[in-house]
Amino acid sequence: MTEPRKQIHLAAHFPGVNNTTVWSDPAAGSHIEFSSFVHLAQTAERAKFDFFFLAEGLRLREQGGKIYDLDVVGRPDTFTVLAALAAVTEHLGLAGTINSTFNEPYEVARQFASLDHLSGGRAAWNVVTSWDAFTGQNFRRGAFLREDQRYTRAESFLSAARGLFDSWRGDEIVADKDGGTFLDDHRAGAFTHRDEHFDITGQFNVPRSPQGRPVILQAGDSDTGREFAAASADAIFSRHSTLEAGKAFYTDVKNRLPRYGRTPDQLLVLPAATFVLGDTDADAHERADVVRRQQVSGQTALRFLEQLWNRDLSAYDPDGPLPGIDPHVGENTISRGRASDRAHRDPIATARQWRELAEAKQLSIRELVIEVSGRQTFIGSAATIAETINDLVQQDASDGFILVPHVTPTGLDEFADTVVPLLQERGVFRTEYTGPTLRDHLGLAVPHPHTTTGGSR
Repeated sequence: MTEPRKQIHLAAHFPGVNNTTVWSDPAAGSHIEFSSFVHLAQTAERAKFDFFFLAEGLRLREQGGKIYDLDVVGRPDTFTVLAALAAVTEHLGLAGTINSTFNEPYEVARQFASLDHLSGGRAAWNVVTSWDAFTGQNFRRGAFLREDQRYTRAESFLSAARGLFDSWRGDEIVADKDGGTFLDDHRAGAFTHRDEHFDITGQFNVPRSPQGRPVILQAGDSDTGREFAAASADAIFSRHSTLEAGKAFYTDVKNRLPRYGRTPDQLLVLPAATFVLGDTDADAHERADVVRRQQVSGQTALRFLEQLWNRDLSAYDPDGPLPGIDPHVGENTISRGRASDRAHRDPIATARQWRELAEAKQLSIRELVIEVSGRQTFIGSAATIAETINDLVQQDASDGFILVPHVTPTGLDEFADTVVPLLQERGVFRTEYTGPTLRDHLGLAVPHPHTTTGGSR
């Protein structure tokens, strides 16, 4: 008997300010006007996507002491945008990235519980940590946590928030002697959480939501991040989108689940993915080359290289060779608020690898940056991309993808109109929503109060 085909999960990422965005495209619009958020969200809902995802930036990035040029549009508040989108969508999940380092459990739990009610059970929380003092300067503590402390606080934060979500259990509705019911004010919402990070006790004031509690997403790729996801998340993002790397990541995180009493279907693996469509595969590859050169201007290439070299490279020609000098090792002072100095643990070794690559392929600075920062995950005709996505999911390299268009807000339209119908024809993607909540879309059960994880159906 043939095994049933896995159903593909798709989500839409509203592009933040990053080096995937093509600002020069005539179709490029605002990243802050509400109409842009509405267009992308409603396109995703029309295509029957699982959810719409917002990243978060708590401070504008800087490079060389100036605001990084792709960040000048700013970052609207996540909860405000998602709450507004709840009013103009009906089924689409609404996922937001909210920091566990510079917030408090009661405040965040109350905001997500409220969003879950407003949306009819469609909220999701991407739990992240913050790693730099630069961001911390915007907050009262004005500092940051060491890497070994960030996840312990995140685990404590999430545990406290779960206690708040679950503090309205149902058994606080008490029957009286006349057959009626009343709310036991001493039991509803009561919570206590004490550990090295939090000492809180009180009563939560938002009743349990339609899906029990928001879906929990996690994006860490480190060993600690993967373990955190295996213990606590309903879905984990991934940057591993090729077959070999995707299967290795998929197998690794799924194999961690049994130690927490969980099964493989209780944690979805969703890599982020970009795409370039064309009438034919050859046409798509031509378009992809144009997009990459639009994404990486000469100025952008120098800025990218500066993040590794930790030096001012503005005097270099982006169409010339790489710098002969080595990166400056130590505190990253050239770029602030970026993950670049975490991504390259050994900048000298990385620079050596890049020089070898540039020499072997005769690449300029700009050409090298295009090569090493390649973003297009899927390139081809609609039929080719549909087949590739399905193959990766059926071979357990992922459970689906979070799609990041390079043009806002219309960049998802073509995918929705051409690729999604082909996946539906294959019987691997829904033609209609089958339930009202995000947990329904993702195949996750409503969690029991006081269970550690989200459960599955």
